[in-house]
Amino acid sequence: MNLPSKILEEAVEQLSGLPGVGKRSALRYALFLMNEEEVKVRELSESLMRLKTHLHRCRHCHNVSDTEVCPICASEKRQRGLVCVVENVQDVMAVENTQQYRGLYHVLGGVISPIDGISPSDLEIASLVERVRTGVPYKVEEVILALPTTMEGDTTNYYINKLLQPLGVKVTTLARGVAVGDSLEYADEITLGRSIAHRIPFEG
Repeated sequence: MNLPSKILEEAVEQLSGLPGVGKRSALRYALFLMNEEEVKVRELSESLMRLKTHLHRCRHCHNVSDTEVCPICASEKRQRGLVCVVENVQDVMAVENTQQYRGLYHVLGGVISPIDGISPSDLEIASLVERVRTGVPYKVEEVILALPTTMEGDTTNYYINKLLQPLGVKVTTLARGVAVGDSLEYADEITLGRSIAHRIPFEG
């Protein structure tokens, strides 16, 4: 892409590094920002910097939060003995949107995928096991495995279940209302909500 400005080219290069943004879309965004009022562009820039410098990972569940402990973990209205294990932050949002779940979460930060170089040590699996073993911050009575219905998701489910079995905690998984191969963030709210409500014992 031949551009008349080095500054514009650099902006396009940075914007095209975002997921799902190609060079043409990046150019449209860059030209749009160039024509925006300076104060709006500054506000956008400052907002992005705050995202990087002030956003935290909850020390209990690893969800994103403005504080050290996220509002979900801090809420006294949640079922604190129930922990839903998900792949990423988007999955927390997807489950919350169903309004069918009132427990807590544990965000792994991915799934086991040797082909992509992702091993159990790269994920928040050890902290989940420790959370169940110690009962800190709250005693865990049931762990819901809500990972993608893919080979990688199933592998991660089996691995976690194997680690949790000796601890005597109840382990369940989503009912198969979620189609095989689907990610939670793309499942419709009714299907996902029913899958949570009608969860079944995990059979390793």
